[in-house]
Formats: sequence, C-alpha cells, structure tokens
Amino acid sequence: MLNRLQENLNKRKEAGIVRSLKPRREGIDFYSNDYLGLAGNKELQSILVKQVIEKPELLSGSTGSRLISGNSCAVSQTEEFIAKEHQYSAALLFPSGYNANLALFSALPDRHDTIIVDEQIHRSVHDACRMSNARKLKFRHNDLNHLEHLLKRQNGHCFIAAESLYSMEGDLAPLKEMSELADKYNASLIIDEAHAFGVFGYGLVQQYELYEKVSAAVITYGKALGAHGAAVLCNDMVKSYLINFASPFIYSTASQGFQWTAIKTGYEFLKQSPELSEKLHQNIQLFRKQALQTPSSDGSPVQAILIPDNERLKIMQSTLSENGFLTYAVYSPAVKEGAERLRICLHSFNTEEEIVTLSEIIKKLI
Repeated sequence: MLNRLQENLNKRKEAGIVRSLKPRREGIDFYSNDYLGLAGNKELQSILVKQVIEKPELLSGSTGSRLISGNSCAVSQTEEFIAKEHQYSAALLFPSGYNANLALFSALPDRHDTIIVDEQIHRSVHDACRMSNARKLKFRHNDLNHLEHLLKRQNGHCFIAAESLYSMEGDLAPLKEMSELADKYNASLIIDEAHAFGVFGYGLVQQYELYEKVSAAVITYGKALGAHGAAVLCNDMVKSYLINFASPFIYSTASQGFQWTAIKTGYEFLKQSPELSEKLHQNIQLFRKQALQTPSSDGSPVQAILIPDNERLKIMQSTLSENGFLTYAVYSPAVKEGAERLRICLHSFNTEEEIVTLSEIIKKLI
C-alpha cells in the first residue's frame, strides 16, 4: 500500500502539482474568499471579544452531538434568526458547507431518485452523491437544454443541484430558468449559495425571490461573512428529516457556541455595513475595465484568467508573487487540460492601484 501511495505522490511531484500545507503568506490578497474583509475587520472583532468576555462559556466545547448534549440556546436562536432573515420557515446549522452538502445529498434522495448536478458543482456534492443510493447524472455547465434533456428521460423523482455563483469559473447560474424547469418536471431544486452570500445581499435565491421554488439552499459563512459554518435553508419537514436521517449531522459533535454567535453577529454587522458590498462591486467593475479576457460574470468577485498551460501558469503566478500579489493558480488535472486558470478574487479592501498594477502585470505575461 505504501508503495502505491508514494508512486501517486511521485507522479504529482513530477508534474509539479503536488499539494502541501504552507503558512499564510504576506502580500496583497487576491486569492482568499474574504470578499468583504470581515475576517480581519477590527470593529467586528471587538464586538466578538466583548461577547466572549460577557459569556466565556461560548468558548467551551459542546460535549457531544446536537442530539445528545450539544444543542445549545445559541445554536437554536441563531437558526431561528437565520430562517427569518432569509424568509424560510427553517434553518439547520452545520460546522461547514462541505458537511451541509454531505448531509443534504446523502439523506434526501433515495434509490429510486436521480440527482442531476451541474458538471462544475463543488466537490462536496459529488462526494455526497457517492454516499447516496440515488443515481447521479451531470449536465453541461449552465446548459439548460442539456438539463431538460436529462429531466425528460427520468422516471423517478429528480433533484437538480447547482451553485448560484461558481467559484472556479466565476459565472452565475440561470436560476430563474432552472427553477422553471424544476417546476415543469416536478423536481427538487437545491442551490449552493456559498460564494453569492454577502456579495449579492443574502444570495441570489433571495434577490430573485425564489424561496418557494428552491427546496433547499446552502449558505456558507467561511467566505463573505469571514466566519465558519453553514446553514441549510428549508421547510420544517426537511429540517426534521435531516435531523433524523442525515448521518453527517447525527454523528458529528456540535461546534462550540462561539461559532454560532459569530454567525449571528456577522449578519447584524453586515446589515449595518452596506458600504462594504458597494466597495466590492466598485472594485469588480474597475477590474473589468482593465479589459482582460475572462469567462466570468460581470458582477462576480471571482474573475478567472484562462492560461491553458501549466508551465505558463506557474510563471505567471510566480511573477505576481515576486511583485507582492497573492493569487491562486488552478492546474490540470484539477481542471480539464486546456482549462488551466489564474483565479483572481476581488475584495472590498483592494485599492485601485493594486487592481490596476495586478492587471498590467497579467497583460504583459499573457
């Protein structure tokens, strides 16, 4: 077994794509998901510190799963608050978005169902489908005709899975049209709002007023909210079903109270700070004016620059790093060969000079 593991690692080393853990680097951030800068916001941090001083028990371990000893007032109150804010009847909190997707897609579909996923959906959904007894099919990215073609051919109940904003391509899903297809074929639509929440208000499901058409939405807090954890927005029956049948929920030790308090406080801070989202969108438009070729949507904080060659991509990322810019390069086989890219994440705290200088360096290297 060890020989096989070493052989696979050696192949990645030879290709120059082996992964390793490194300390967070110093530099100008164009690679994190901290779109609104809340992870390092001093004012928000001061509020959270005061809450911990007033209630130090928030830092204690939960002592068990939520079905045993880990269900606190903090988590229940936060769930009620989130459901009300998003205009859903219920919300169920999870330690992470990955965990939330594992719970949803492993528990809700049964062996007679089909899960039809966008080919670019997050890996957590693919992993969850492997835990399910349902059949999984993929439709071409954002291709409504292909999605309908697959829906027509199914006999049992279908679940449609998509992200509202895709983290690698940086483009938006056609949610309205997708919800119409779900209605037409009596399918359940599940939307991951991980990268849209905070960037587009409370997400695109709320912005397009699709609450009644989306069976469940996943809101992730480790990105624009600068916190950790995720919520599944749903109705009371789905929440009860997940509590009873979702293994990732049932068998996970609950997070400490501070995580839930930080989420609720983050929402309140977000509502009081609309200028953060406004500044982010100003920066996005400034970047778009630099006229770099990208498949990403006009209003997306994720802007992908396609560099269809691993070696060229390494040189570009290295040059940017030497100039103090932190970016994220996505190499094949993480994406298809020929679809390698530099993933630029824009934030409310990036300056005009930083955005222009970054763009000029990229233009010289393309």
